[in-house]
Amino acid sequence: MTALSVNLNKIALIRNSRDTRNPDIPQHAQLCIDAGADGITVHPRPDQRHIRVQDCHDLAAMLTVEFNIEGNPMTGPRKSDRAGVSDYPGFMALVREIRPAQATLVPDGDNQLTSDHGFDLRRDGEQIAPLVAELKALGIRTSLFMDPDPAQIRLAAQVGADRIELYTEAYARAYAAGAEVDAVLQRYIRAAETAAEVGLGVNAGHDLDLHNLPLFSRVPGLLEVSIGHALTVDALRLGLADTIAAYQRALGKAGG
Repeated sequence: MTALSVNLNKIALIRNSRDTRNPDIPQHAQLCIDAGADGITVHPRPDQRHIRVQDCHDLAAMLTVEFNIEGNPMTGPRKSDRAGVSDYPGFMALVREIRPAQATLVPDGDNQLTSDHGFDLRRDGEQIAPLVAELKALGIRTSLFMDPDPAQIRLAAQVGADRIELYTEAYARAYAAGAEVDAVLQRYIRAAETAAEVGLGVNAGHDLDLHNLPLFSRVPGLLEVSIGHALTVDALRLGLADTIAAYQRALGKAGG
């Protein structure tokens, strides 16, 4: 079955709107786990505008489910400009220290509001390959954030990744518009089939929600979805426990 990993970035964003620890990130993670989440995801950015370095350490110390840390492996150290917030050590340095179950490498820039494209491994493959090798040597499963492009997915296997995470905004937009949904979904199905052919596991994430997830969950071999924004919004309406149960049902889990 497909694992549901809950992304806590938006919870941290709420916390950061005040000089407080409320909502407490580890406590919220535990609420998600108690409600049936299979994993926890965070995407710390150099400006620490939502998840902070200390959150990653705090989560690593208490999680009983898989921990997935996302980020751009090219980002280096950054001084913090906020009192009481530790400096950002760089993505690779952070992951080396914490050693999560999974590191998802994402080619996002400092000025992006959110991730909006997958890797171009024709351009970046030589830089990414040694980083993937280092992470795997540390026992960290490595996933690359990718568009549903079979040629690029084959390159992901060549650089040594364990999995890809399919960037699903194109599917979510087609679903919302009610236009060419089947054609767009077929792109993701072909991408997943290509991944299976070259020995890659398949994760997915970005703008998946309770409405579009049941159809997308038909993508073959889908191991994990990472969902944060929509799940947080739904929790305001339904409550956290009922929301996580609803997402598990959307993934076809009868007990959700």
